[in-house]
Amino acid sequence: MNLLILPVLLVLMYLLVIRPQQQRVRAHQSFLTTLAVGDDVISNSGIYGRVTALDEEVATIEVAPGVQVRVARVAIARRVPEASPADPADPADPTASVDGPRL
Repeated sequence: MNLLILPVLLVLMYLLVIRPQQQRVRAHQSFLTTLAVGDDVISNSGIYGRVTALDEEVATIEVAPGVQVRVARVAIARRVPEASPADPADPADPTASVDGPRL
């Protein structure tokens, strides 16, 4: 019975820890290969910007008009989803309210 516990624990550890981490790494690598100039992204450090140039290991992100930052390509966490024009709670508009416009 004791000899059966160790293999069962190893299989559980693989299924609960190692496999999900491998899937996250594969998903991030495929995201980085589909990254293109013009994509709005957020970096791991929380910097929002638009990709202006891509290299094998470096991405240049424009964070403000005329301000470009070079970051490691692997430091880009995700794309920023585009807000729909009908979205009343646009975070870029400080006057927008869920209850309606301010008077």
